[in-house]
Order: sequence, then C-alpha cells, then structure tokens
Amino acid sequence: MTRGIFITGTDTGVGKTIVAATLARLLRMRGLNVGVMKPVTSGCREENGRLVSDDALLLCQAAGVACGADTTPYLLREPVAPAEAATQEGVRIDFARIRESFDRLSACHDFMIVEGSGGLMVPLAGGLLVADLVRQLELPLLVVARPNLGTINHTVLTCFAAQQMAVRVAGVIVNNYPITPDLAERSAVHHIGSLCGAPVLGVWPHRDDLDEMEAVDGLADWLDGQSETDIVLRELGL
Repeated sequence: MTRGIFITGTDTGVGKTIVAATLARLLRMRGLNVGVMKPVTSGCREENGRLVSDDALLLCQAAGVACGADTTPYLLREPVAPAEAATQEGVRIDFARIRESFDRLSACHDFMIVEGSGGLMVPLAGGLLVADLVRQLELPLLVVARPNLGTINHTVLTCFAAQQMAVRVAGVIVNNYPITPDLAERSAVHHIGSLCGAPVLGVWPHRDDLDEMEAVDGLADWLDGQSETDIVLRELGL
C-alpha cells in the first residue's frame, strides 16, 4: 500500500486545501519527497485557453513539484458538484484513470497527499462518491473540520460515514480556530475527540494572510516548532 493520506472536509470552505498544502510544505521542509494530487476539480478558471485548478497549483507550489496532467486528471468548469459539472461538459469521470495517475505519481514520491472535492459524500460519477474514490486509492482519511457551531454534528457524521464504508479515519484537524473562541468553539474540540472514534490531530489557528502561500508557509513554520508534530506525522504514517 502506498504511503499517503486522503484529505476531505466536513463541508465546503473549511480550509482543506490550506491543510493539505501546509502538510505538503512541512514534509518538504523535513526533506521528504512528497507528491500531491487533486483528482477532480470543479469550478476551474480558464487561463490561456485551458482550465486551471488554483487548489492544485497551491498544492504543487507547497510541495515543490510540477502541476502535470496526473496531478489533475479531471478539470471541470462549472462550480457545482463534480458529477453534475461532468454531465454538463460531457465528461465521464473514470476511477481507473484516476488510479493510474495516482500510481504513476506514487512511484515518484515517498508520500502522497490527495485532496478530495468538498466532503466525503460528494457525488463524482453516477452513484460513486468521494468515499468510493478513497477506497479505490486505498488511503486513510484525514478530516478537516471547522471550529464553530454545528461542527460536532458535521464531523461526527463524516467520520461515521467513513467508518461505515470501511474507510479508516486517521484523524481530524480542526482548522481556523479563533484567537478568542466562544463557548461552542471551546467545547467542540473535546466533543469531536470523544465522539468521532478518531483522534484530533491538531487545532490549527486562524490566519489573516491575504496570500494563501504565505498562510501555508506560516502554518508550516508553526507546526515545525510544535512538539506534538512528530506524533501527528506518525499517526499519518510517517
């Protein structure tokens, strides 16, 4: 089995791309040859006549690798669920093609970081979900959650669904934790840790950086100085 992790979110906009890029940056800082992949991206922008995934570009910049065709097998224009975007554009998302790209990248890297589209139950093709792709790639799952009201329900449901579909959840990262949390935010981490059946591997602070790469660099430097980071990386298979 390839060493790596599949990163999903409990909802749209929880910051899973920043988490994925930060982990890639941290591993690169520590001398690891890390590969990244964004198998399906909807809502891509057009640049010089071709579609581009800004999420994938950030991942590649953080990992210090080129953003080739295997990094982004499916680029879709419409900012809707990938299955719908693919239907609108006459594209058939083929898990075998994604697996082939993943295998080629894996052969060139020590560790793979794969970022999913939205959450675990997002449809990719027909009745196939992001969770089915996680199983296809045979990777453990890292769940990125938000800290505020409602996150306990979303995070527990995500972990429960993963476990029901025989996906191993390596842990949860609570992202964008505020400097002055309210009662809901202060209590959420404890409840997530006790109810999800998976460890909370980090509570990452909110950053106000306007540039995403600056945020990634700042978080990677912060993680590199934390005594618990080595433990977290071991939980991720490093």
